[in-house]
Amino acid sequence: MKSLVTGATGFLGSAVMRCLLAAGHEVRVLARPSSDRSNLEGYPLEIAVGDLLDHESLKQAVKGCDNLFHVAADYRLWVPDPKTMNEININGSQALILAAADAGVERMVYTSSVATLGLKQDGSSANEDTPSSLENMTGHYKRSKFLAEQAVQQLTEKHQLPLVIVNPSTPIGQNDIRPTPTGRIVVDTLNDKMPAYVNTGLNIAHVDDIAHGHLLAHKYGKINERYILGGDNMTLLQILQTIDEINGKHVKRASLPVNFMLPIAWAMEKIAAVTKKEPRATLDSIRMAKKIMYFSSEKAQRELGYQYRPAADALKDAVIWFKANHYCD
Repeated sequence: MKSLVTGATGFLGSAVMRCLLAAGHEVRVLARPSSDRSNLEGYPLEIAVGDLLDHESLKQAVKGCDNLFHVAADYRLWVPDPKTMNEININGSQALILAAADAGVERMVYTSSVATLGLKQDGSSANEDTPSSLENMTGHYKRSKFLAEQAVQQLTEKHQLPLVIVNPSTPIGQNDIRPTPTGRIVVDTLNDKMPAYVNTGLNIAHVDDIAHGHLLAHKYGKINERYILGGDNMTLLQILQTIDEINGKHVKRASLPVNFMLPIAWAMEKIAAVTKKEPRATLDSIRMAKKIMYFSSEKAQRELGYQYRPAADALKDAVIWFKANHYCD
C-alpha cells in the first residue's frame, strides 16, 4: 500500500510520514526543490519533486498511490501579501485532490485545522459542530484554511470522493525545524524571551498523537466528516510554567492586557514590512489571543479510537529536541 504525504519536510507532515512507515506503508513524499529535507533523512521513502503551486507536478506525484495524506500548508501568522498563501492552501489543495481522484487514489485524508472551527464565547471546549463563519476568521492563514476546507468539502460531495477531514489543534514535539509559531513560544521561553503573558488559552497535543490520529482517520473515518485531533486545554501561563518546570527554572511573569500589545505588534509589523522578516508579534496573533481556543476531541475518541498523552509530555519532548538541536542560547 503506497501513500503520498505532502508536507513531510515540515513538522506535522514528518510525524505523519514516520507513523505511516511504522504501520507498514510504502511512502512517497512531495517535496519542493528548495525544501529543507533534514526531516526526511534516513527514512526509506520515495521523493517526488513538486510544488502545490505546480499543478502538473501534483499529477505525477499521485500516480500509483493508493492513499493521499495532504498535510502541507502555508502556515504563517504574518505575510506581506496573502496571494501566495491562498494559492497554496486553497487552489493547491483543490488541484491535488482532483489529481488524486483522477489517478484513482482509494482513500484521502485532508489536514485542515481547528483554526477553521468556531469558538465558545464562555471559554468552554468547542467541537466540530460549533458554528463558524469566514467573518469570524482572524488573519490570512485562518481565512485561507477556512476557504480551503469548504472547497475540499464541496469537491468531496460533488465527485463523491473517499476523503476524510482532520482538524489538528496545536501540535508540540520533536522535529519542529522551522519552528512553527507555537514552537517559537517554546524556544522563546527557553531563551528567557517571554517575560509576560496574556490571558489566552490553547489546546496542546503531542505531534505524534496527532499523526497517529491521521492513520486512524484513514482506517475508520467517515467520508466528508471532520475530526478534531487535539489534547489538553491549557492557558498560556500554564504552558509557560510547564516549560519552566521542565527547564528547571522558576520565572515570574507580568500579566499584560491584550490591547496593550496591539500598538507594539503594529510597530513590529511596520518594521517587518521593511526588513521582510516575520515579526515576533503580529496584530492577528494578538487579536487571536483575545479568544480562548479550547477544543474537544471527543468525536475522534469515540469514532476513531483516538487517544492523546498529557500536554506536559509533548512540551517535554519539544524542550529536549530544541535543546539538543541548539535552538537555545
